[in-house]
Amino acid sequence: MRLAVIPARGGSKRIPRKNIKEFCGKPMIAWSIEAALKSRCFDQILVSTDDEEIAEVALKYGAQVPFMRPAELSDDYTGTIPVIAHATNWCIAQGSPVVDVCCIYATAPFIEVEDLRKGLESLHQFSADYAFSVTSYPFPIQRAIRITETSGIEMFEPGNFSKRSQDLEQAYHDAGQFYWGTAAAWLHGKMIFGPKATAVVLPRHRVQDIDTMEDWVRAELMFTAMQSATL
Repeated sequence: MRLAVIPARGGSKRIPRKNIKEFCGKPMIAWSIEAALKSRCFDQILVSTDDEEIAEVALKYGAQVPFMRPAELSDDYTGTIPVIAHATNWCIAQGSPVVDVCCIYATAPFIEVEDLRKGLESLHQFSADYAFSVTSYPFPIQRAIRITETSGIEMFEPGNFSKRSQDLEQAYHDAGQFYWGTAAAWLHGKMIFGPKATAVVLPRHRVQDIDTMEDWVRAELMFTAMQSATL
């Protein structure tokens, strides 16, 4: 069985009700659910939430909410891995053998069907524990600077000041969209950013963290522009 788990707790602080706030005409979580459905990668698409309203929206858009997430996994400090492991264990306890599990974030409106399919393919091709979305930094991180307490400037790596940007190694960061993993990797709490993980590289214009209202406005502008470009 291949399982999709969309974590969506109700306690968002910086953007209240973020997971079901309307984004370009639909509740935010709807974009993730619809991408999972269209991918045809999954035998079950499950939303893990502690919130009745989120559960209702998830059901409306085609996901399943067979349980409410326990309080001990719904605070500000609970990481993704325990939440996915809990959902995986729940399915196994119901008699459904789980092989692969994909965590899809509820706030990932830029997620595309082909990316999910490529992630599953990469997971198997490289016999990985995880396959997840990344994108490149727009500027070499080796030339990063800090502002000191006296308002001065200093480089994290001064030795790179005179090096050409094109001579520095490309660096990537987590795109925050999806994380394919084997059931065993999730259940054993294996590290996602490790040597047994592989990356699905996304273009930078399809990656946007949505943690603040400034992020939200930027994401809607990006999304609208991309939709217009495909018409």
